[in-house]
Amino acid sequence: MAVLLDTAVLPKQDRAEAFYAAMMSASVPSRVEHEDPSGDVHARMDFWRLGTPDLFRNEGSGIRLVRTPKHVRIGGPERLALAVQVIGAGVFSQGGADQRVRTGELMLVDLTAPYDFAWRGRGASQAFQIDYEDLGLSVETIRAAARRLPSSPLYDLMLHHLTLLPGIISSLQGTESADMVGTATTQLVRALLTSAADDDVQQRPAMSDVLFTRITWYARQHLADPDLTPARMAAEHNISVRYLYKLFAEQHLSLEQWLIAERLKGAARHLADPANRHRSIAAIAAHWGFLDPGHFTRRFRKAHGMTPREWRRTTHQP
Repeated sequence: MAVLLDTAVLPKQDRAEAFYAAMMSASVPSRVEHEDPSGDVHARMDFWRLGTPDLFRNEGSGIRLVRTPKHVRIGGPERLALAVQVIGAGVFSQGGADQRVRTGELMLVDLTAPYDFAWRGRGASQAFQIDYEDLGLSVETIRAAARRLPSSPLYDLMLHHLTLLPGIISSLQGTESADMVGTATTQLVRALLTSAADDDVQQRPAMSDVLFTRITWYARQHLADPDLTPARMAAEHNISVRYLYKLFAEQHLSLEQWLIAERLKGAARHLADPANRHRSIAAIAAHWGFLDPGHFTRRFRKAHGMTPREWRRTTHQP
């Protein structure tokens, strides 16, 4: 766990600025308005990395976060957040829909679009943030689910899981188990959204989404296997190779490019892991299926904006 902000150790005049900087580092660009900017602004922000997804918790005095169309144009990661209000009540608006989020309720936030979220007095919210690429659901499914989260039979399970998550992962930080919890939580979110989507409109896509989830989960567990091929993936799920490619096409993904991207993520994690400090880059690349060092370097630079050596040097800085 990283403590991004604890205003208790800061002078009052510095707290609002520190809050803004911490919020921008943990989430996407937005405007921050404090309920009492000249009064006692206080907050604590905690952050847990779970592989690609992360968990972010903010507790403090009344705030309003406004992500405007201008902020969207500035950019930011293409992410989705599933949040639970753990203290107080919030008001959330996005896409023309308003939602009052009471203590112990979930809300779904599209971080690529404008939104408005606020609470008064003391409040706290914790959000599991996921890349759209990892979630792998259609926009239609996600939008349908956002309006119908409580209708899902998985709602209470997801709520319980997300509420308890900080206590579970605090003891797992920096371990492979933490990444596995992140993967499992991502799949639970995916199942929640799929089941919450409107059955009349989404029934067939939802069935495909469930199968797609099973296939991608299986593939991620075997990415380092040299014989993980489309034929093997299809056979393991009793479908044809042609239908396997169709499932990925329905998600606007190329199967081969998805596998390469996932293996590059695994290589990046290994390069950043201090436990692999003395392992050669070529050995790590080969472990993830890249037998040509030059090809690996080119693909890695394209994906991460730097060479594997630069990535390792940057991530190992104290």
